[in-house]
Amino acid sequence: MKKEPTTKMMNGGGGVESKPRKGLLPDYLGSVNMKYVKLGYVYLLSLSNTFCFFLPPFLLLFIFVSRFLPILAYPLFIFLLLLIYHFLTPSSSVFLLDFSCYHPPDHFKITKSDFISLAMKSNNFSETSMELQRKVLEQSGIGEESYMPRVVFKPGHKVNLRDGREEAAMVIFGAIDELLAATKINVKHIKILVLNCGVLNTTPSLSAMVINHYKLRHNTESYNLGGMGCGAGIIAVDLAKDLLNAHQGSYALVVSTEIVSFTWYSGNDVTLLPPNCSFRMGAAAVMLSSRRIDKWRSKYQLMQLVRTHKGMDDTSYKSMELREDREGKQGLYLSRDVTEVARHALRANVTTLRRLEPSFQHICVLATSKKALDEIQKDLKLTEENMEASRRTLERFGNTSSSSVWYELAYLEHKGKMKRGDKVWQIGFGSGFKCNTVVWKALRNIEPSRHNNPWNL
Repeated sequence: MKKEPTTKMMNGGGGVESKPRKGLLPDYLGSVNMKYVKLGYVYLLSLSNTFCFFLPPFLLLFIFVSRFLPILAYPLFIFLLLLIYHFLTPSSSVFLLDFSCYHPPDHFKITKSDFISLAMKSNNFSETSMELQRKVLEQSGIGEESYMPRVVFKPGHKVNLRDGREEAAMVIFGAIDELLAATKINVKHIKILVLNCGVLNTTPSLSAMVINHYKLRHNTESYNLGGMGCGAGIIAVDLAKDLLNAHQGSYALVVSTEIVSFTWYSGNDVTLLPPNCSFRMGAAAVMLSSRRIDKWRSKYQLMQLVRTHKGMDDTSYKSMELREDREGKQGLYLSRDVTEVARHALRANVTTLRRLEPSFQHICVLATSKKALDEIQKDLKLTEENMEASRRTLERFGNTSSSSVWYELAYLEHKGKMKRGDKVWQIGFGSGFKCNTVVWKALRNIEPSRHNNPWNL
């Protein structure tokens, strides 16, 4: 009888022998690298059945020491077993370990006079366009220290994909770096990645850019949300929540941003100019977990999330969109009906949310413009204290789109307002038209951070 050949896999000085198998699937054992075995073990440890890895040795230890334990110690031993089960099994709750908001370098700061001066020197705008932007800027509620990429003002320069990628890398990596430093989480333990950016959608995607930069694991559940506007940050949280429920015992990284160099309009169609005066650089990174053991070190727990979509109505659907002018230049269009559309969407959302979570201590309304905040304050009968975080964020950082509500929560933390048991309500609006809200409960008194809070600088 002919002897079957064997395949040997070497690792250092040792090896594993295996015999070839017949069938449809090839024998991959001979080509397996031990680093993938290690990755597989790390992955298994992060699964929802983590408890099973600790149960066998625990039972063996119990059998061994039971001969020497007095009978009164058995209840204590059982209590320890239940305690280990409690902390190592996954939770259906979603916890927010920490978040960070990108703080751009000072050389990106722009005052109102700088904005007007640079826009004029770009030679892109007529006198009528400049006068409109000057008026909108004065009424925007934005202060003298927001941030903008200077490339949009460069005379004769047409913003290209490279400009967008460079801005995206700067703000996204900046936010994630601060978050990882604060949470001390190994990137190999991140199972889920959800990134949202409205206008800039590249190939490879921005989420793929994050995976490549941080060398995330090969089986990362990665999603890139585009074209969903300023309300997409809460949509990203919702998607991450569902994925954490599907992959219990995991970490989810959520990144929200908008790339200003791609929202910039360099033409003279007056209907496309207003967004130039409000959008500013920014990004936020959020670390979520469905691991029960993480509750003790988390800042918040997700309580409710409500999404309202008015896309079935034509007026709502067309109230906010990306358009081209006669010269083919792109810009964001906001219809005259957008305020009324937002009001109806918010009322529908609030009607649902109040039945689920009727009481809040703090509110973070998407900081789009002073006029929008005034209207929301009036409709919801909010106090100036309720609106403080939104107004201060608009003044200091401008409209950072979907990341705005995180700059506002950072403001509340910076002021020491988030106490154990407090609930904060985040409200976002987006194209489509959408109104999305989420409620978080503080799990402890949140002390002002000395490191990853943008309000410290």
